[in-house]
Amino acid sequence: MYASRLRLPVRALFAGVAILVTACSPRTSQSADSAIPVAAAAPVATNPCALEPARAGSRVLVFSRTKGFRHGSIPDGVAAVKALGAQHGFAVEATEDPTAFTDQTLGGFAAVVFMSTTGDVLDSTQQAAFERYIRGGHGFVGVHSATDTEYDWPWYGQLVGAYFKRHPAVQEAKLDVRDRTHVSTKCLPAAWTRRDEWYDFRAVPPADAKILITTDEKSYSGGQMGDVHPMAWYHAFDGGRAFYTEMGHTNESYKEQAYLDHLAGGILWAIGG
Repeated sequence: MYASRLRLPVRALFAGVAILVTACSPRTSQSADSAIPVAAAAPVATNPCALEPARAGSRVLVFSRTKGFRHGSIPDGVAAVKALGAQHGFAVEATEDPTAFTDQTLGGFAAVVFMSTTGDVLDSTQQAAFERYIRGGHGFVGVHSATDTEYDWPWYGQLVGAYFKRHPAVQEAKLDVRDRTHVSTKCLPAAWTRRDEWYDFRAVPPADAKILITTDEKSYSGGQMGDVHPMAWYHAFDGGRAFYTEMGHTNESYKEQAYLDHLAGGILWAIGG
């Protein structure tokens, strides 16, 4: 039985027609603040980086089960998604219980986030339910080691877009934001320097995946994928939507405004309009 689902209280909007819109910071410096509210009187159109709220009633499931390496940043990542939900209008439930992967339970969520999962986290029955869920037009978000997950499930490999191969030590690197029109990248600078753990993948994402961000291997030590080293991408897949960001290894990521803007945008895109 799926006994571990969290019941989050409904957050009511303030009376009056005021709507809180989260402003995205284009700065790369880390901040303890997860959002900067824009005054309700200011029209959204004056802030090109404002994110539209999720459609009414949207719910997101965060799944963080690990059967391999376990990242210490998972609690911070889960808490950050909950905070982003409060800011952007989607409810969040979190679990590590794979029995949540049934048609009935998954059907209540617009998107599922794999938060630094590792190893074989679902059995064949649960995998089949998740495949039906995506084919039903729902969304998937993979964070960091979601690519270090389910190596023996080819469908999942196509969904997430790549599998982890290796990584050097955590260090600072320069990222090239190749597409700043997507909701997950429009708040970011064209050149983004930050500290994280940088994966090499076994292969680049499939041709139908739109690469949003690459890393400049000349800016750090140990990268071995060459000139096109993808760090974030998205694609339509098997009737649904899949977004992946390699970033999120460090605890500090979940206090960094630019990264939170990036993650929020990916979740909102996966939820859909």
